Amino acid sequence: MSSLFDVRKQLAFYGAYHSHPVNILIHIFGVPAILWSAFVLFTQLPPPAFLPPIKYVFNNYMVFEANAPALTAAFYIIYYFILDPVAASLYTPQMALMLLTATAYAQRPDGIRNAIIVHVSAWIAQFIGHGFAEGRAPALLDNVLGGTWSINIILKVHTLTNHFSAFVLAPFFVHLELLFKIGYRPELQKQLKSDVGIEIARIRREKAEKRRSEKK
Repeated sequence: MSSLFDVRKQLAFYGAYHSHPVNILIHIFGVPAILWSAFVLFTQLPPPAFLPPIKYVFNNYMVFEANAPALTAAFYIIYYFILDPVAASLYTPQMALMLLTATAYAQRPDGIRNAIIVHVSAWIAQFIGHGFAEGRAPALLDNVLGGTWSINIILKVHTLTNHFSAFVLAPFFVHLELLFKIGYRPELQKQLKSDVGIEIARIRREKAEKRRSEKK
């Protein structure tokens, strides 16, 4: 479980499923769309009882409420700060903007309907990127379809860790991809390229071994 807080291990796993430039480009636009539309939809959930009834309207386009999206955003940001404090601090304004605009947009009469359209369309784009550019299923489905749902508790923990990465790490991975392009932590970028290559080789090796065992 300690690997959850190792930025290199987490990004290497995620990067192994997002190494093709076209797929990365799709995710740069698709992942924020998924997160923003999810925030809109999550406003329909009842707020946790322990949250105080806070609401602050900045303007017609930005609203803050103590609700499920706010709690989700806080969890994401805390996790990102553990992984990389500098990159997380640079990402925080974007997360705040998505949260505030999503909360305001949810109050429109057509807000929920439009958010569903955005959410579904963005997910379809992700699958197209994986299927046609990357050539394999996303990390989440690859774990499920690849047969890692084992009764072995170690494999279960490994699978749950990967599922966590697939959902939570996506926005931060996209953010770091953009930061790398402007020269952020070149040594980390170099290490990650090496780690991703090793991870891709491991995934391919495991799939090949699985196919051979199925033929026996």
